[in-house]
Amino acid sequence: MRHRLFTRVVVLVLASYVALPAAAHGAGRAKSSTAACASAQVEVVTTTVAKAADATLCLLNRERSARNLKPLRINPKLTRAALAHSRNMVEQRFFEHDSPDGRTPFQRMLSTQYVPKGATWTLGENIGWGTLALAQPAALVKAWMDSPGHRQNILNGRFREIGIGIAVGVPLRDSSLSGQPGATYTTDFGFHG
Repeated sequence: MRHRLFTRVVVLVLASYVALPAAAHGAGRAKSSTAACASAQVEVVTTTVAKAADATLCLLNRERSARNLKPLRINPKLTRAALAHSRNMVEQRFFEHDSPDGRTPFQRMLSTQYVPKGATWTLGENIGWGTLALAQPAALVKAWMDSPGHRQNILNGRFREIGIGIAVGVPLRDSSLSGQPGATYTTDFGFHG
């Protein structure tokens, strides 16, 4: 049985401003508790998506903590952008940072009004998907840490907040993956000042 894991990264850094709607998921928490990390190898299905997101945050914050970096906190606006992108990739069967309609990660994140008008900002995005055990949070975080661009986002000391969006399913049609459980991840990193 074949299973796959793919990841992509984009780092977006600008000093600018923009404004534009809002909301979502677990308000501002910086989870890295033992309980959250204990779900690092959870099978990602509809009923375990929240556990997988908490485990992903926990694992990312462990990596940051090991390097004396501040933990990331969940931001509902970034989570909304990340979840919409993961769902869109699964539904429309593409695996890219830019949506088929041409929307970039910048546009998706900024459209949530994450960045206040006139503020400077730094944004980044990691995406990935996997099937079977490679869809688990531990596998995705490991793959990202093994990739220089993804690792750069995770360990960027400027980032203070994150949105984690996990959609059940894979972003392509492939008969060899038929029937295999899978998950598609988007992590949107942000800072504004």
